[in-house]
Amino acid sequence: MAFGKFKPQNPFVKKVLLFFLFSIIPLMTFASSGKVPSIGPVRIEFILFGLTLLGVAMFHKHTFWVAVTGLSVILTFKLIFDPGFHFMEHMFGELPLGEQFLDKEMRQGEWGIILNLLGLLLGFAILSKIFEESKVPDILPNYLPDDWKGPFLLLIFVFIMSAFLDNIAAALIGGTIALVVFKNKVHIGYLAAIVAASNAGGAGSVVGDTTTTMMWIDGVSAFDVLHAFIAAIFAFAFFAWFGSHQQHKYQVIQKDAITGVRIDWLRISVVAMILVGAILSNILYDMPALGVWIAIILGAFIIKIPWKEVPGSILGTIFLLCLVMCASMMPVEELPNASVGTAFALGFLSSVFDNIPLTKLCLDQGHYDWGILAFAVGFGGSMVWFGSSAGVAITNKFPEGRDVIKWIKNGWHIPIAYVIGFYALYLIMGWHPTDNKEHKIINCPVPGCPMANHTEALLPPGTVGYHELSTKE
Repeated sequence: MAFGKFKPQNPFVKKVLLFFLFSIIPLMTFASSGKVPSIGPVRIEFILFGLTLLGVAMFHKHTFWVAVTGLSVILTFKLIFDPGFHFMEHMFGELPLGEQFLDKEMRQGEWGIILNLLGLLLGFAILSKIFEESKVPDILPNYLPDDWKGPFLLLIFVFIMSAFLDNIAAALIGGTIALVVFKNKVHIGYLAAIVAASNAGGAGSVVGDTTTTMMWIDGVSAFDVLHAFIAAIFAFAFFAWFGSHQQHKYQVIQKDAITGVRIDWLRISVVAMILVGAILSNILYDMPALGVWIAIILGAFIIKIPWKEVPGSILGTIFLLCLVMCASMMPVEELPNASVGTAFALGFLSSVFDNIPLTKLCLDQGHYDWGILAFAVGFGGSMVWFGSSAGVAITNKFPEGRDVIKWIKNGWHIPIAYVIGFYALYLIMGWHPTDNKEHKIINCPVPGCPMANHTEALLPPGTVGYHELSTKE
């Protein structure tokens, strides 16, 4: 396995563990005051998380063990030195778990996010294999152009699909097609472009990405994230052009489909059932993974489910869950004030810091332009392969993509596209904060909120905000 063989006596694991232990021992001396240890203004948790991410970047053949060891060390540190940290409360909240299962509005803690990501990554691995077995990728060379416009059109397909589906599914289906039409030779720059297309396509849709769905559930109007598509289109035009040319030079697209190929419509129906299940479960229960697995179980009565895909994806899934758990334990209770600069910086931060807890913090803080934020935290994760769940999922099919240096070097067009898309949106639309469930733009009722005593929205001179447009008779 690309994440390293599961050997308890793996010498590399011992080295990583010793490295973390020798790093943390000197830091224990800072705990003598009874407060959580820090070096100057920097809390130790950030240092340990930084070491974990550095280890992932340096030891791409052992990323699983680096992530597991990093989580173990950070969790141990929190339990020993942070008196305000309670693991069960952090994971499951304070309300009874049964009530949280029945009512999505009462859901607390990290268990929902972890369970959902687990189900989606494993479920969509099965979906991509069923799609491959349907033979649809085999006939696509008849419909895709033979030059660089072929890979470009495939990226457009991923972009559009991601606006309606989860970005993990869109990336995996796009990667499955690429494996076939490029004869198992996919350039890492194009691989990064597939992930970027899936993240860009979901940026302006409340059903296209976990972060935008979180905003929708928290009271943000679907129309208040829609303008993220402006940034996504500008960004897409840049990275898709370069990514498509990279792929065309590396391996030209297959010109003609294999003769005699017949589409398996039963498998296509199961694929459609899984995708519909994800969408409905996301809207109704805020848990798309539930719908995915209900559809997979029902599909087992129609076709033979490729269960063997689960073991091949489990280590990659655990890797991402470890990073999400690490990120959730970081002491980032307060972000800088909501502004264009903060949103721009969060895009780069989301390339290494999971965008789900970042989005949750922003919703708690309020007063963001949610479309700008949706693009920033959604697309920003494309810059590094583990920056988004779509990147982790697709590297289960393409292990060579787990080399951070190669991903950044070959996917250089992704961060440039982010800057282009972000400022194109800002220059065209400006910065317009809007309401969510708790925070209101006019006279915000949240205690201590900077907007609590403002009787009108703070907007640049001569502009009209979304709030005024939506309430104007």
